[in-house]
Amino acid sequence: MKFCSDCGHSLILAIPAGDLRERFICSHCGRIHYQNPNLVVGVIAHWQDQVLLCRRGIEPQKGLWCLPAGFMENGESSDEGAMREAKEETCAELEIQSLYAVYNLPHINQTYMYYRAKLLSPKVEAGLETLEAQLFKQNEIPWSQLAYPSIAAALHQFFIDHKSSQSGEEKYPLIHETINNQASLLGNAS
Repeated sequence: MKFCSDCGHSLILAIPAGDLRERFICSHCGRIHYQNPNLVVGVIAHWQDQVLLCRRGIEPQKGLWCLPAGFMENGESSDEGAMREAKEETCAELEIQSLYAVYNLPHINQTYMYYRAKLLSPKVEAGLETLEAQLFKQNEIPWSQLAYPSIAAALHQFFIDHKSSQSGEEKYPLIHETINNQASLLGNAS
């Protein structure tokens, strides 16, 4: 960041009064420009024993499979954002059941929040940013073609929890992990 979004003057990096961290501060108008992590919200949507994946039609990771997810927008809650992303990417009609996984990725300034959701119909189709949308059973998932290791980790745990929930009470404990780099998940996802 080099210039103030309010007045266009140059920014300096300094610790503002009453703060403990360096921030970009406008050298002219004094506005402090805070930079905060981005929230990525999405769903692990299921229909019976299948989960919904979409093949990315945009970069990054164009052509690879992922959960319906994207950046949260201003003015929406995290579950509203997850539902919006699912609708935009897969045209899915779904019902949010609960927050399922939170992955903190401080090395890229992002936090992923995946909600467990039930599809109201198996009818899905590709949205504007998606090449295709499809339901997969666990043994059909293109594991080697998933866009990010956090997706594989969340899906592996979801199938374990989903199977145990089929035999009685629902058991979907909240996953909460901090990942210092995507490669650290590879051991958990295999």
